[in-house]
Amino acid sequence: MSNRSAFLIGLALFLGGLLSGGVLFNWLMDRKLEQLLTSTTYRGSTPVAHAGYSTKSALPITGTTDFVDAAEKTTESVVFVNTVISAGDGSASGFHNFFGGTEKARATGSGVILSADGYIITNNHVVEQAEMVNITLNDRREFEAKIVARDPNTDLAVLKIDAKGLKPIEFANSDEVKIGQWVLAVGNPFNLTSTVTAGIISAKARNIGILRKSYEYSIESFLQTDAAVNPGNSGGALVNLNGELIGINTAIATETGFYAGYSFAIPSNLVNKVVKDLIDYGVVQRGFIGVNIRDVDAILAREEGLETTEGVYITGVNPNGAAMQAGLKAGDIIQSIDGISTRTSSELQERIVNNHKPGDEIQVQVLREGKEITFRLTLRNQEGKQQLLSSNNPTGIEFSPDGLGATLQSADRKTLAQLGLTGGVAVLRLDANGKFANLGIEEGFIITEINQNPVFSPKELMEALSKAKGKAIIEGFRLNGRKSYFRLENN
Repeated sequence: MSNRSAFLIGLALFLGGLLSGGVLFNWLMDRKLEQLLTSTTYRGSTPVAHAGYSTKSALPITGTTDFVDAAEKTTESVVFVNTVISAGDGSASGFHNFFGGTEKARATGSGVILSADGYIITNNHVVEQAEMVNITLNDRREFEAKIVARDPNTDLAVLKIDAKGLKPIEFANSDEVKIGQWVLAVGNPFNLTSTVTAGIISAKARNIGILRKSYEYSIESFLQTDAAVNPGNSGGALVNLNGELIGINTAIATETGFYAGYSFAIPSNLVNKVVKDLIDYGVVQRGFIGVNIRDVDAILAREEGLETTEGVYITGVNPNGAAMQAGLKAGDIIQSIDGISTRTSSELQERIVNNHKPGDEIQVQVLREGKEITFRLTLRNQEGKQQLLSSNNPTGIEFSPDGLGATLQSADRKTLAQLGLTGGVAVLRLDANGKFANLGIEEGFIITEINQNPVFSPKELMEALSKAKGKAIIEGFRLNGRKSYFRLENN
């Protein structure tokens, strides 16, 4: 026997002794693994390694289960999103400039085609720092994209490219998604375009805290899946076996920054509601009950002497809010909205946002001191009013309507107060050759009236221009307080 053979046999016996005695197993089990939640936008080169071979299938497929049709149907509707960002000092982007000055960097993600004329859905975190956004379709055509609107509270954004005849994805009802059903994740991990992975739905209505750390009014009700999702998948599609969208892939649970077993997607019903509002209004029309809430669990039930461990516990009621006026009180346990069970705060928020807007009346069933009571209340907006949001844009959402060459936003309260105004539309950015720039409108200009009709939101501005039929007097104020007029005429 050679010395090399003797060494290998001795090593095998040593490791076998460790395993049989439990030493190695206990060491592995005692390691503290801190689970970090990270968004799945990819920045960097592709790490590639050889894969080990196993005689066991990683994904056994039996019966009639087949992913081919769903994959073929979906890949044409998923795009590659490539952004140029200004990294600055690296505090936000993860890129650090050790030589001072401003550094440019690139980040990539995915998107889903919403309409044949070029509307695209992606994650807000994919494009929120972008100075330029480029889209590559599955057929390799490339387009520069405009950011139409963003909503940080749901981590969604709408882009627009100048294209026709695209293949939009079909939406499924995410409320009908079942735990254990097969799903496919389609996206561009590590710049590997049109990548398809498979898994199952592991859980629903997950609140993982990734948005709440940054946004007070965030909504988290993720679909959890074990389909492999990695950096670059953000904004991509999670689909059922019919190739229909059930979610937008957004985050992964990991301690390394790469896939470690679980990923999270925004449900398609929430995506559909948010995207429609962003396109129609430039802001999500979200209804508020006016309560502070937490999930009921065994600890709360024991502390408060509750008879149930399911439902949404009201810890406080906002003064003069919808809940207080309807008669709800701290200590009530919300059991259902409009007759549909809400076992967690994530389910409650998703249910209200998906189906309602400010001004809608809803039915709330609560458990109070062991008795079921039903209340009717009218939802309010973020400012405590029953009207749709228009005069202010508290979420800071931007809107880039076609044809004007400008990025617009409802003017913020601070600017309005400085100019002594009650409302208006701020011109954030201008295209050098766009209509607004050619008129002489400057960045920062606050548009207050179109043909002497007040406008308070980008949507109202576009409606007023449409009614003007190509001829309009644009009235507003420069940041120095000077009032100015511009004549817009379409030839």
